[in-house]
Amino acid sequence: MPENQDPQATTKKGQEKIGQVVSTKMEKTIVVEVSRRVAHPFYRRIIKKRKKFYAHDEQGLAKVGDVVRIVEHRPLSKLKRWALAEVVRAAVQVGEAQ
Repeated sequence: MPENQDPQATTKKGQEKIGQVVSTKMEKTIVVEVSRRVAHPFYRRIIKKRKKFYAHDEQGLAKVGDVVRIVEHRPLSKLKRWALAEVVRAAVQVGEAQ
């Protein structure tokens, strides 16, 4: 390994996805919906496809409606293979009583 290369930088970086939180009803788990626009294979018209991912949220930072970035992680349960990296944009909370 070259002297000036960081050993942490040589590790393979996992996938990242950005999506919207649709559920926080489980403990330490959020459901993130990732939408993407693709061309229809035959008609070539742009359509929206979406998929839900279960992500680990240890501190419970994400709320419903937040836009978050999730990263690939080792399997944590039957469905959970992602972890919350950061909250990109917080949802607007309307009508909060103080």
